[in-house]
Amino acid sequence: MGRVSGLFGVQGWVKVYSYTEPRKGILDYSPWFIRRAGEWEQHELRAGHPQGKGLVVHLQDFDDRDQAAQLLGCDIAVRRDQLPRLGAGEYYWSDLEGLRVENLDGVELGRISHLFETGANDVIVVQGRREYLIPYTWGMAVRKIDLAMGLMVVDWDPDF
Repeated sequence: MGRVSGLFGVQGWVKVYSYTEPRKGILDYSPWFIRRAGEWEQHELRAGHPQGKGLVVHLQDFDDRDQAAQLLGCDIAVRRDQLPRLGAGEYYWSDLEGLRVENLDGVELGRISHLFETGANDVIVVQGRREYLIPYTWGMAVRKIDLAMGLMVVDWDPDF
């Protein structure tokens, strides 16, 4: 959902980079799960608000700058059941990461490593014999998603 990106003030507030759309949507969730030293810890969101181009938040159990510094660079997650239900044909990025990707001819291109946003459309990053950057355009490049089979079928030339 996001990442702790900096410190804000001396009372335990931190800056957060949110992956949600809109960015402030991450403030609608509590508790948060913060990954520190490879372990997920649950923390209640006490307060948060937009600040400049980003967000600042205050989490339970972090009341000074030194405590908050322990969170720098940590990932933020929420439980799946906290997320809104999706309609047919809608997917969370985390559902797509790790899927095998084949083209229309059955040539396996690799697996989805991650996705990222651009101004025009999202982009799927496929890692295989090489890296492919495939636009997430339903019906054009992306033709089929089968979560049960762990497969995405794309209209993509493996030499492109």
